Amino acid sequence: MSETKALGTAVVTGASSGIGKVYADKLAQRGFDLILIARRTERLSELQKQLTAKHGIKVATIVADLAKLEDLDRVAQAVEGDSSITLLVNNAGASVMGPFVEAKPPVIADMIRVNVLALTRLALAVLPGFKDRNHGTLINIGSILGYFGYPGTSAYSGTKAYVLTFTRNLQAELAGSNIKVQLVAPAGTATEGWDSTTVDPSIVMTAEDCVDASLKGLDMQEPTTLPSVEDLQLLANYESAAGALVGASQTGKQAKRYTK
Repeated sequence: MSETKALGTAVVTGASSGIGKVYADKLAQRGFDLILIARRTERLSELQKQLTAKHGIKVATIVADLAKLEDLDRVAQAVEGDSSITLLVNNAGASVMGPFVEAKPPVIADMIRVNVLALTRLALAVLPGFKDRNHGTLINIGSILGYFGYPGTSAYSGTKAYVLTFTRNLQAELAGSNIKVQLVAPAGTATEGWDSTTVDPSIVMTAEDCVDASLKGLDMQEPTTLPSVEDLQLLANYESAAGALVGASQTGKQAKRYTK
């Protein structure tokens, strides 16, 4: 069996630019065949040609807008029926920044569909097969803003908080299996559409470095990869505090401040 056959097929959403495009190249370099999903036909076609020529692997594409339910259903059905798939990178995402009260409802709805619904639906498309085979990898791209948002990021941070909680609970559900579930939570990353004029460039990571850190974290079996955080004790402290808060709530009684 060839190495490519042994690795199987990796699915990458949002693959036509930025982090998704880098994932596609890095996974092809490792020997995965690919299914690339994005909205832009020409870019997907060009990327398909480049990766096939560069790495000699099979590359299929699905043109889809994951904010559209009919497109999401079509992608999910294609993924569910492919037993060669061994890895899914849930990378597709949208961001709406600025005062929430000034946001357009359709734009917010599209962001929620991509960041929450599509990520969840595609995870559900692959995980039953992974469980049947007791093998597979799911990578969910979250954000450091899932831990702590700022004014002007309310809805976006909310979607990424969902990714954080959803992924961490999946990890607990699948503990003891051979299925890997990784949360990647980058900070500022230079991708297409990134507005670098209002941010100190020294705190913005390249997409290449972000993906390299993610894949190295995956190799190290990190459940959560924070590409730019040096001190992982900070994450341990956060999770310990969260666990203590939940534990403190399990009394079945009102807190004393509410009974005075």
